[in-house]
Amino acid sequence: MANSWRRERWDSLRLLTPNWLSRLPGHGYDGPDPDGYMTTGEVVEFIERFAAVARAPVRTGVNVTSVRPADGGYRISTSDGELTCRAVILASGACNIPTVPAFSSAVPPSVEQVTPFDYRGPDQLPDGGVLVVGASATGVQLAAELRRSGRPVVLSVGEHVRLPRTYRGRDVLWWMHASGMWDQRYDEVDDLTRARRLPSPQLIGTAERSTLDLNTLAALDVQLVGRWAGVRDGRALFSGGLRNVCSLADLKMRRLLAGFDAWANDLDVGPPEEFAPTSVPEPARLQLDLTNGEIRTVVWATGYRPDYSWLHVPVTDAKGNLRHEGGVVVDSPGLYALGLPVLRRRKSTFIHGIEDDAREVIEHLARDLKGRG
Repeated sequence: MANSWRRERWDSLRLLTPNWLSRLPGHGYDGPDPDGYMTTGEVVEFIERFAAVARAPVRTGVNVTSVRPADGGYRISTSDGELTCRAVILASGACNIPTVPAFSSAVPPSVEQVTPFDYRGPDQLPDGGVLVVGASATGVQLAAELRRSGRPVVLSVGEHVRLPRTYRGRDVLWWMHASGMWDQRYDEVDDLTRARRLPSPQLIGTAERSTLDLNTLAALDVQLVGRWAGVRDGRALFSGGLRNVCSLADLKMRRLLAGFDAWANDLDVGPPEEFAPTSVPEPARLQLDLTNGEIRTVVWATGYRPDYSWLHVPVTDAKGNLRHEGGVVVDSPGLYALGLPVLRRRKSTFIHGIEDDAREVIEHLARDLKGRG
């Protein structure tokens, strides 16, 4: 239960969503800090309390090793024997395996390479500089933590989503929740494929509700470079498009906040706020020698992908993503999914977002089973 939160998170991680927004069916946060952000241990406790309240007949501690079609349904092999069933719901999530670019094999062996699944804290890394690759939520959080530990840090920045932690006196996720943005359905999204691939926003959960963006990191003396494009002769090569990438993120943030302003009308909130553009170094560094000892560790904060190696049903695309329509897997009756990005709504991958999706997926499943007799 809550295995990924127990074993695949770094020590200082907190939820990006405020506690009041964390809820499961019939179970919400009832602690003393509704505007705070749960630690990994608190998330585990929250899920354990939900399990105790729900008392669902769930068998835990069982590993599924394969799912195969069988006689109009599915045969499931597990560490506790085989099962047959007419329907299967895949709720293993989208963040099973860290994604690392193929050119990582060209990084000199003197440089240690870790992913967020391996990382627990600065003390576990070799002394010396760190190159963090990826500027979404994970990347900016780890870059800040490593820099505050006293290490030189270089952050390789690709496409990212910039957000302030608070806007007009409210958590920015309050705005997304209250304005209805998170309830937007998948069939209302203009570019669904892109929406499902958007990186997580640059946010961090702290008691101060502080903003963590590239300007914050630059003020900490984190060196910003462009997207890591490859390795040649032991040198990391970075894209020259850092300024354009940052300008686009700034533009999208301003448009989002302007949309909140238009929605707010006469709400009792603070006045509109302006945020300084991202300050980009000029000129940005385009190369970094990985053989001279300046960088001792690379942290790949380059996202995750689902693991369907155990799913022996032809329902994934060329990139290994599940082909589904709102959680109903394409071309395989009785196969469903939950917990994937923008599954049925923009909030699908958040703790509070699963209930509505689950209800609709189960309704479809029940109709399908009834129709099949």
